[in-house]
Parts: sequence; C-alpha cells; structure tokens
Amino acid sequence: MSTCNRVIIIGWDGAGNFVRDAHTPNLDRLFDSGASTLEAQTASPTISAECWGTLLHGVNPVKHGLTNTKAEVEAFPDDSPYPSIFRVAREAFPLAKLAAYSAWKPINDGIIESSIGVHKMSMPDDELVQAIAAYIHENPDFKLLYVQLDLPDAAGHKYGYNMPEQLRVIEESDRHTGVILNALESAGLMSDSLIIAVTDHGGGGESTFNHGSDHPMDKTIFWGCTGPGIAPGTRLDNVTIADTATVVIHALGLDVPASWEGTLPQGLFHAL
Repeated sequence: MSTCNRVIIIGWDGAGNFVRDAHTPNLDRLFDSGASTLEAQTASPTISAECWGTLLHGVNPVKHGLTNTKAEVEAFPDDSPYPSIFRVAREAFPLAKLAAYSAWKPINDGIIESSIGVHKMSMPDDELVQAIAAYIHENPDFKLLYVQLDLPDAAGHKYGYNMPEQLRVIEESDRHTGVILNALESAGLMSDSLIIAVTDHGGGGESTFNHGSDHPMDKTIFWGCTGPGIAPGTRLDNVTIADTATVVIHALGLDVPASWEGTLPQGLFHAL
C-alpha cells in the first residue's frame, strides 16, 4: 500500500459536531476532499484528558488512566503498554521530526511521553498557529504533527455549548486552521500528507456550560481526514476517537500496537 510521508492532526477542543451550525470553509474543504463524519463517538467520560488520551494512545480511559488532574502533575510513563502515536513513530523513525503544538499545556506535559524527543510548544491559539506555520516552513521534513486549539471549549464553558457565541469561536478556529493549511500548501506538502481534523468532545448535554456525560451532545464529535488513498466525499460510519491513533500509524506504514483498541474505519482507504 502507498503510505503518506507525514501526518498532521488538527484538533479543536470542545467543538462536538457543532461545526454543522457554523461557517467553517477550511474544515469543509478538508471534508470535501477526503472522508468525514459528524457522528463519530468519543471516549467516556467526555473530558479533555480522557478523550485526547484515547486519541493519542489508542485505548479508552480505563486503560490509559489519564485525567485532567493527572495530566497536569504527572508525566505519562514511558514504559506504558499503551504507547502514544509519538512513541510508536519514534521507535520506527529514530531521527524523525515529531511535534506537538497544544494550547492546553497538560497534553504536552502529561499525555505525550516526555523522553522521546517530541518538539513541544504551548501558547494561546492565535500565537500557536503562527508558530506552527513557522515550524512547517522551517521543518518541511517533519513526520508527525499534532495540534490542539483550545478556544471552542473555553467558549462553551463561558457561553454555553452550541450557542451562537461558541459557534463564532468555532469559526475562529476554522480561520486558525486555514493558517496551518496555507503553510502546508506553500511548503508543497499537501499532496503526500494525511491530514486529520477532529475534536475531543462536545458539551451542553446535561449542562449547558459543561461536558463529561454520555449525552449525545457531549459524546458526538466530528472526524475527518484527507490524503493519499482517500476518495473525496467519502462518508464514514461507526468511527470512534480511538480509531484516530490506528489511522495515523497505518498511514505511516507501521504496524499498529496489539494493545490498542481502535480500528481502521471501514471504507477509509478503499482507494488504495
């Protein structure tokens, strides 16, 4: 099978599937050029560390054990039986450039392993995307890039999830995503990259200003990707956030760890 030369994950925290009610031309472009769903399911409980942990480590929270509090104060163990996508990539590509740009610092400090040479930066969303654009231009040979933009979740907590004020912030995240996509385009990296766009959870299900429940508003998320071997306009079913890690490692041409729970979404790579 043909593989991608690099993978980029662009994550919007707390956006659920509320993008359907927002003007998101950059996300729409990714969806139209690849495969997508607005009905993917995230992990339980629907909390950031639990969900990003599942995305990055390929297993549900009962196994990876991450919580917001733990991620803030503890490093993820390097010898865990549930390695992150970064550890799998590092073991396969010892010299590869791997990077994580997360507005929410505990992802870098406590969810991604600390000793495997991942370039990590944390700063507010608007500064973060400018730093990402600079990184792409200076390191076009990178192998794996993970991005977490935090503002949609902050807006949900402040104004309510799927409320007009949060939707405006989701549209701002789409503009921020455009900065990243423009950098990839200008560096000539779009044609051989797998780009995944995803969120960790929604909100507003049991509480207008919070998340954490199994209510569909908390649990249902958008998920899409585009790249080599993915037919434009593909609609996916039965996608879970744990599948993200499996897709990343498969796209890099590597064996997926046996301990992971995610699977390849049916029909995703059917053009290969």
